[in-house]
Order: sequence, then C-alpha cells, then structure tokens
Amino acid sequence: MTDNLTPKQRRKNMQAIRSQSKLENRISKEIWHRGIRFRKNDRTLFGKPDISIKKYKIVIFIDSCFWHGCEIHGNRPKSNQEYWDKKLKRNRKRDEEVRDYYKVRGWNYKRIWEHEFKENFDKTVGEIEAFIRQAQKTEP
Repeated sequence: MTDNLTPKQRRKNMQAIRSQSKLENRISKEIWHRGIRFRKNDRTLFGKPDISIKKYKIVIFIDSCFWHGCEIHGNRPKSNQEYWDKKLKRNRKRDEEVRDYYKVRGWNYKRIWEHEFKENFDKTVGEIEAFIRQAQKTEP
C-alpha cells in the first residue's frame, strides 16, 4: 500500500514525533534525584542511548512496547500492515545491532521495556540505579 500523504505532509507528521517521551523524562528526573549524573540521548554514541555515562562505559535504552515490538504489549496496526511489519522488524534488528556494538566494545549495556516501568516504576528505577552503581565499581 502506498503512502496516502504527500512528502511534505509526511515530513510534518514525522517532525511532530518527539524523541523523548514523558516516561523517559520521568525516569531521568528520578535517577538524577538519586545522585547519578548522566547524559540523555547522546548523539555522539551509536544508537543514541536514552541514558549514558561515558566515563564508566554505561548505556541504557528504554524501549517503548510499540516501536520496539514487545512480544507482550506491542500491537500491530491494522492498516498498512506490510509497511509496519517491515518497519518494526527493522527496529528490532537495529536494537540487536546496537546491543552487539556495545557488547563487543565492553560497555555496560542495559535495555528496559516501557511496561516494566508501568508495572512497578520504583523497582525498575532501582534496578537501573543498581546497574549503574555496579558498573561504576567495576571500572578502574
């Protein structure tokens, strides 16, 4: 199925999509209040991690259930399914490429699903904090 919008209209729609969600901002604020200093969406790092600390080689990605194809909560749009299947499959493949990139280079890598925060926000933020604190201890 072809796109029913003109290139100009599609561009306007895509520009309206925010790169940071309200959930990501809420998580960032909580981690910051716990005394952890980090960068958000650092464009100098591959995959533009949601949270990163270069000094300790830490990258954390917060994946939305829709855009990253969560097996539990991801839903498949009913219209233009061929396009969406291809798009979401490519997103999952890119996630694997990013993971492999950081693992090969010895970075501390963590990927967390959006639904984990919705189920228990404090517990999941605590897991991020523990992950960061552990990584800080192991780096020279």
